[in-house]
Amino acid sequence: MERLTTRGPPDHPHQEEASACWRLTVRVLEARNLGWTDLLSEADPYVTLELPTVPGTKFKTKTITNSCHPVWNETFSFLIQSQVKNVLELNVYDEDSVTEDDACFKVLYDISEVLPGQLLRKTFSLRPQGQEELDVEFKLEKTSDSPENLITNNVLVARELSCLDVCLDRAGSTATVTDQDKLELELVLKGSYEDTQTSVLGPASAFRFHYMAAQEGKLSARVRSSSSNSWSSDESAGHLTVPLRSLAVGKEVTFHVPTTNTPGVRLQLKTEGCPKELDVHLGFDLCAEEKAFLSRRKQVVAKALKHVLQLDRDLQEDEVPIVGIMATGGGARAMTALYGHLLALQKLGLLDCVTYISGISGSTWTMAHLYGDPEWSQKDLEGPIKYAREHLVKSKMEVFSPERLASYHQELELRAQQGYPTTFVDLWALVLESMLHNQVMDQKLSEQKTALEQGQNPLPLYLSLNVKENNLETFDFKEWVEFSPYEVGFLKYGAFVPSELFGSEFFMGQLMRKLPESRICFLEGIWSNILSLNLLDVWYDLLSSEDTRKQHLKDKIRNLEESPASLKTSSWLEASWLQPGTALAKAFKGLLTGRPFHQHSCNFLRGLQLHRNYYSQKDFSTWAGVQRSPAELPVGQVDLTGTNSPYSLFNMTYKEEDFDHLLQLSDYNVRNSQGAILQALRTAMKHRALGARPRAAQN
Repeated sequence: MERLTTRGPPDHPHQEEASACWRLTVRVLEARNLGWTDLLSEADPYVTLELPTVPGTKFKTKTITNSCHPVWNETFSFLIQSQVKNVLELNVYDEDSVTEDDACFKVLYDISEVLPGQLLRKTFSLRPQGQEELDVEFKLEKTSDSPENLITNNVLVARELSCLDVCLDRAGSTATVTDQDKLELELVLKGSYEDTQTSVLGPASAFRFHYMAAQEGKLSARVRSSSSNSWSSDESAGHLTVPLRSLAVGKEVTFHVPTTNTPGVRLQLKTEGCPKELDVHLGFDLCAEEKAFLSRRKQVVAKALKHVLQLDRDLQEDEVPIVGIMATGGGARAMTALYGHLLALQKLGLLDCVTYISGISGSTWTMAHLYGDPEWSQKDLEGPIKYAREHLVKSKMEVFSPERLASYHQELELRAQQGYPTTFVDLWALVLESMLHNQVMDQKLSEQKTALEQGQNPLPLYLSLNVKENNLETFDFKEWVEFSPYEVGFLKYGAFVPSELFGSEFFMGQLMRKLPESRICFLEGIWSNILSLNLLDVWYDLLSSEDTRKQHLKDKIRNLEESPASLKTSSWLEASWLQPGTALAKAFKGLLTGRPFHQHSCNFLRGLQLHRNYYSQKDFSTWAGVQRSPAELPVGQVDLTGTNSPYSLFNMTYKEEDFDHLLQLSDYNVRNSQGAILQALRTAMKHRALGARPRAAQN
């Protein structure tokens, strides 16, 4: 269930660079053989164009009525950054005056093959499935604008931000707070972090927007009286539009917002650059705190290795291997088994040889409980084990008493007031806390740093799955998220935030809104992962055999292994046509792939963009798994999930003898493998010593 392994810290910090923007011109020419028809006429097609890397910008062609061969010849322009992955999305719709417009198909096109100064014409075809074709022309030209400052780790790119401050011009505005009808102001800046802000105007009215410095958006403002039920449909009568490009940095400009039947409003606008420093750790290197911990922990590990391996000398720091315990999930059985494994390692004197402990699901419940005591690994584990045993064998009926349910509701309301999105997983987290502790545990992940100050314990890494909310199986898309007392983030992308800031709101790598740090019980709900499944995952798991699941996993891994090579070609996503199908088909697919109980937190990667060559960065990976050898497979053939097994995944109440049996079995398995563990440590030390020797000596 656990495996000792070695882990070394990579050293790839982010880099800063200045990069010019380019002007991408897209001309939508025509389409042919559009075979869709309405009930009374042929299709009324139009095309939309959107680049996710140019937020807030979306274009639409005119609608050609009753035509299966529409000709548009319309030109659109995007200001793009060449250092990021730019994938243009072209959607063809059939306009409908009665119902919602039908999405007929879409094309995703990687524009990396568009060469500067050369006109490129592309024909996107649905063949061999059909005969529909769409002709589009592309042209790329360098702009004369000053270069944009980028921060990148060659996988993700943080682009330069600007701040726009908007405040009421009290001297120039005739509107006052004493007016009988209060004035309500709406400001919209598409593509910015704030997007839309609405407020009743007063003497202290002030707004701030954060947006990309290279953005070609516009600020829209309109005013209405509080007695009015709707905004004026006549934009010229009460609408102000200010292009961002017209605002000089650091210069305050005043604009008048035209209104009807209300006093005039004047706004002062001023744009400034945002701080360059990122609040997101963008890089594949370890944070400074973890590096310092490793140095402290190696001193503890060196002494332990000298004792268990009976060495005749002290080890130097560069000779000490990095050893980790990887604990699997599985609810209460995983929690119980990890207690047994750690107990055995402690008895053998091997626990102090470990640098990291990682876990998922039930094993994180063990870890979170232990790290509440800063000296846990230096004390007898019988105490925590007795505590876990008492709460696991007790009745769980009190957990659902009216008093407890009321307390859950009260805490979830408080959490919502703090700014957190509340989900079913948050309720599950509170129920789980009652089951495992029978009380509120006021602990936070960042507070576990005290258990690492002297290197007295291994560093805990709690793991969770990040999955797509809809439309994909878990096997098709899943990413590991690491939680430690120092940082939370994606090793895949090389992006981390301080643990106390997880759940806060970020944009383009900068902190926008800080929320109070969650109690660790809410993180345990996230780490459980079971509630992120969709019906398709459950259906597949129930109906497929173990061999079928293994083959399915191998196929998925093989596809992932082939993907990076295909991404290097210019034809990636060159003509990807996606047809939505009927409303019934979409609803049925949504039922199967939706995740009704999943937990969601604010995405600290919001705004960050993929580097154009992210797939060639050697530290970027779309998967992480090591295949077991045939000799290892029989070891895991233990019936823990059978219909008569007391260790089923959803069982949270054990008999005393069942808890003791699993604990003793886990203890025995580790102690019985003492020889193999010691040999693995010797091998790791040998490799470490070879790596530390001078190159001339190795030759």
